[in-house]
Amino acid sequence: MKEWRMTPDNSLDGPLGRAILVSMGDACGIGPEIIARLWQREAPQDALVVADVAVMRRAVEVIGGGLAVAELHGPEELGRVPPRCLPVWQPSALPSRLTDAPLGRVDARAGAAAVVCIEAAVALIQAGRACGLVTAPIHKEALHAAGSVFPGHTEMLQALAGADGEVPPVRMMLANEELRTVLVTIHCSLRDAIARVTREAVLETLCITDAALKRMGFVMPRIAVAGLNPHAGEGGLFGDEEIRHIAPAIADARAAGMDASGPFAPDTVFMRARRGEFDVVVAMTHDHGLIPVKYLGVEQGVNVTLGLPFVRTSPDHGTAFDIAGRGVADPASLAAALAMARRLAA
Repeated sequence: MKEWRMTPDNSLDGPLGRAILVSMGDACGIGPEIIARLWQREAPQDALVVADVAVMRRAVEVIGGGLAVAELHGPEELGRVPPRCLPVWQPSALPSRLTDAPLGRVDARAGAAAVVCIEAAVALIQAGRACGLVTAPIHKEALHAAGSVFPGHTEMLQALAGADGEVPPVRMMLANEELRTVLVTIHCSLRDAIARVTREAVLETLCITDAALKRMGFVMPRIAVAGLNPHAGEGGLFGDEEIRHIAPAIADARAAGMDASGPFAPDTVFMRARRGEFDVVVAMTHDHGLIPVKYLGVEQGVNVTLGLPFVRTSPDHGTAFDIAGRGVADPASLAAALAMARRLAA
């Protein structure tokens, strides 16, 4: 396959600060090949892949070729990338011989490489050289095997965005064309999640959600709040978290001028939102909120991290080790994540 490398002599002042970065995710999963497939189909002009060059060349071979891999020194060189080229910036701290890690399996080298790519991408954004990040899927076991203390992207990005020991409050939103859901709690056990549903946490989620949707163009976002318990507690018969924490937080939000309502029964509120009654649903736990969105199809689902000082989106699926290397992975969710990142960055 043809190789193409940028040199300092043929660089050009490009879209400084306006590039979208795409991190490769777990090198043993489908992340690299859906990135390659997206460039094969759409050839984005405003995005740069942060990845291991050899891994991306392997991914191009997996999808049947048709692309050269252009190794860049940074986003400023995007303006000089020829057609049919996949632009890649390789961080210097990546593990060596990453293609020795077998496809479709948990490998500490892939976990370490995923972390390096994420950290390097955030550093570029913080330096003003890019405006947003799309993250291909990572594998939590691989992260753990590599020694990472973070359970996922959201917590890692939250820490990287912090300053002077303070980290910004963030929330996960999963969205598609039919439904948007924001979570109060994310990656923890259900027992811990219930303990974390407090008046303060729910109100903070409502504030983050309201501000984020206003940045997306909603003048007065209609926020539905799902309860925690069956039938939203049924007046305390099935649990009192709604009475002690959720309803007071909704009242606080309304007093602050937000259009928040509930708590509603979790088994029906998503249908109401899908029919257009609400713009977004705030759910208390990970599975409460994500199952309805994912049931509608992961192909168009996008994960958005709210509360960060920069744009971050990701596809609504995992590493799919069972099909990695077969060239059949669908890049639709990655394409939707890139499109969402563009809209948010604009």
